[in-house]
Amino acid sequence: MLRTNRPTIFHLTKGLLLPLWCILFSSCSQPDNPPATPENVANDSILSWISQSRNPVTSITEKKQLLQKAFLAADKSPVDSTRLRYYSRLSLAFLELNDSTEFRTVNKKTLSLAKKTNDTINEAYAHWDLADFFETNIAMDSAFYHYHQAQKKFEAVGDTYYSGRLFYNMALIQTDVKDYTGAEINAFNSIERLKPLDEYLRLHRCYNLLGSISNELKEYERSLEYFNLANEYLSKVKDQEVRNNFLPKLQNNIGNTYKNQGNYEDAKRYYQKAVFNNDSLRFKAPSSYALFLNNFALSRLKLGDTLGVLKDLETAREIRKNQKDIEGLSLSEYTFAEYYLTQNDTVNALERAKMAKQYAEEGSNNKRLLASLGLLARIDPKNSLNHTQHYIALTDSLLQIERKERDKFTRIRFETDEFIAENESLARKKQIWTGLSIGIFLLGVSVYVIFYQRSKNQALRFQQQQQTSNQEIFDLMLSQKQKIAETKKAEQKRISEELHDGVLGKMLGARMVLTGLNKINSEEAISERAKAISALKDVEGEVRAISHELSHAAYHNINNFINSIKDLLKNICSANDLNYTFDYEESQDWDNMKGEIKINLYRMVQEIMQNAVKHANCKNILVSFVRRNEMLLVAITDDGKGFASKPGKKGIGMRNIGSRIEKLGGTWNIDSTLNKGTTITLNIPLETQEAVHEMNHENLN
Repeated sequence: MLRTNRPTIFHLTKGLLLPLWCILFSSCSQPDNPPATPENVANDSILSWISQSRNPVTSITEKKQLLQKAFLAADKSPVDSTRLRYYSRLSLAFLELNDSTEFRTVNKKTLSLAKKTNDTINEAYAHWDLADFFETNIAMDSAFYHYHQAQKKFEAVGDTYYSGRLFYNMALIQTDVKDYTGAEINAFNSIERLKPLDEYLRLHRCYNLLGSISNELKEYERSLEYFNLANEYLSKVKDQEVRNNFLPKLQNNIGNTYKNQGNYEDAKRYYQKAVFNNDSLRFKAPSSYALFLNNFALSRLKLGDTLGVLKDLETAREIRKNQKDIEGLSLSEYTFAEYYLTQNDTVNALERAKMAKQYAEEGSNNKRLLASLGLLARIDPKNSLNHTQHYIALTDSLLQIERKERDKFTRIRFETDEFIAENESLARKKQIWTGLSIGIFLLGVSVYVIFYQRSKNQALRFQQQQQTSNQEIFDLMLSQKQKIAETKKAEQKRISEELHDGVLGKMLGARMVLTGLNKINSEEAISERAKAISALKDVEGEVRAISHELSHAAYHNINNFINSIKDLLKNICSANDLNYTFDYEESQDWDNMKGEIKINLYRMVQEIMQNAVKHANCKNILVSFVRRNEMLLVAITDDGKGFASKPGKKGIGMRNIGSRIEKLGGTWNIDSTLNKGTTITLNIPLETQEAVHEMNHENLN
C-alpha cells in the first residue's frame, strides 16, 4: 500500500495563522527567474540522482550508490525546507529499494525535521512510509499506529483524499486481525471522504471490503448488498482494463458468500464468471486464476457434478506449484481431500488432508490449518481425538491473540485522539499569542506593502497590455500571410483561364485560317504554311501543358508539416535499419493546424520513435494520422518486444509526452503486450489557424 502520486512541490507549514508578511514580501521582492547558484545546481543533482535510482534499468548496487550520494548532498543543504523535501523523497526511495537500515535513518530525520518546521504534510508522508515499512515486516500494530498518525495529519490540513485512503489501509489491517467492528467504522470513514471526490475505484474497494467483512460475520444478505454497491462503482470506472482486472475478484467474493450460504448453484455461476470472463487472467494473475478455478471446481463438487473437476484441481495445483504459493497449495490439497471423500477413497483423502495441514503450517495460515484439522478429525478416526484437541487449542490461542490485537488497536486510537486533543489546545494558545504579535507588526508593514504592490501591479498591467498588442500584431501578420497565399492561388487560376480561353483560342483560329490558305497550289507556299501550322500546333500543346500545370498548382495542397514528419521518420528509420509506413489523409490541409499543435505533435512523434529505437528492438513501425471531426487521432505501432506497464514508473520521455499532450488538452494511451509490440495513441483536439484568426478577430471587434 505504498503511497503514489506524491506532489513534487515544497510542502510549507500548515498553520491557522500563516504569517501574511512572508507571502507579501515573497511576491513583491523575489525575482521571477532567480539566477543559478551552487545550491540550485546541487539540488538539481539530488533530484537527478533520486530519479536515476528509480529507473528499472539501474542495478541495485548503482541505485544504492546514487541514493547514498543524494543523501550526503541533502544533508549539506542549509535550508530546512529544502533539506526536508529531499529527505522525504529519499525516505520513499529507500523504502521502495527495501533498504531497511537507510530507510529508518532517513525516515527518522524526516520526522524530526518536519516536526521542527511544523510541516504537517511531510510529517504525514513520513508516518505513511513508516506504516508501509512495518506492514511489510508484519508488525501490524505499529503499521496501524503510523497509518493513524498520517491520517490525522492529512485530516488536519483538509486533504480528504489521502485521509480516506489511510482509513481504508487501517480497515484492511483490522480485517486481518478480525477487528471487524473497527474495520467497518474505518471503511465507512473512507467512503465518507472519497464519495464527494467521485473516486469510483477506491469506493469499489471499500464496499468490496465491507462485503468480505459481512461474509466473515455470516451476514450474507448484507454482504451481497455491499458487493452490489462495489459492482456499481466499478462499472463507473472509465478504464476498461482496470474494470477487467478487478471484476473477477469481486465475482469470486460474491461466489464465496453464496458458498458460505449453502447456495452452491449461484456460487458456481459467479466462480464460472470469475474464471472464464477474462481470457488473459491466467497469464496476468496466475495465483488468482488458480484460486477461482479451485473454487469453481469445489462448487461443482458440492453439487455432485464431478465431470472435469479432477482436471481443474490438478491445473490449479500445478499453477500454485509454479508460483510457489504455499497457502494456495494448502487449499488445493484440502479440495482434493474433499473430492476423494465423494469417491469414497478415504486413503487418498487422508493423504491429501495431511498435505493440506503441512502446507498450512509452512505458510503460517491458521485459517487453513483449522480447516485441515477439522477435516482430519472427520476422516482419521484413529487420531480424531488428537486432531480435535489441536483444533480446540489453536482456536483458543487465536481468539486470545485476536482479542489482544483488537484491544491494542482500540488503545492506539484512544491514546492518539487524547494526545491530539491536548496538542490542539496548546497549539490554539500559541496561535493566539502569535497572532497578536504578528498583527501589530502587520499594521506597520501593510501601508508600505499596499503602495508598493499597487505600483508593481500597474507595471504588470502595462506589460500585459504590451503582450496583448504583440499577440494581435502576430495574428494580423498570420492573417495577412494567409490572404497573400489565397491571392496567389486566385492569380494562378486567372492566368490559367486566360491562357486557355484567350491565347489558346486565338492560336487555334490562326491555325484554322492557315489551314484554309493551304489550299493554294504553290508548292513553296504549301511547304511554308505547313511549317507554320506545325509550329502553331507545338505552341498550342505547350500552352495547354502550362495551363494544366498552373490549374493543378492552384488547387494542390503542399503540406510542409507532413513533409517534415516524413523527413523525421525517414532519418530515424534509415539510421536504425527500420521499415516504416506513414498513413495520412492527403486531402487534409495539415499546415492549417494551430502552430502549437504542430510543434508539440512533431516532438511527441520524435520522442516515441526514439523510445522505439532504444527499447523496443522492433523492425517495423506504422504511423497513422486520422482527422475525425475536430479531433486528430495519431497512432504509432511497433512490432517490438513490448513491456509490462508499472504504475508510477515513467521515464523522462513519457513524462514529456504527458506534459505536451496535457498542454494541448488531449489524452494519450499506451497499449503494450510482452513480445507483441506497443501501440501509443494520441487524441488531440484540433484548432485550425482560421479558427484562431476568427476568434482573435471577434475579440478585437
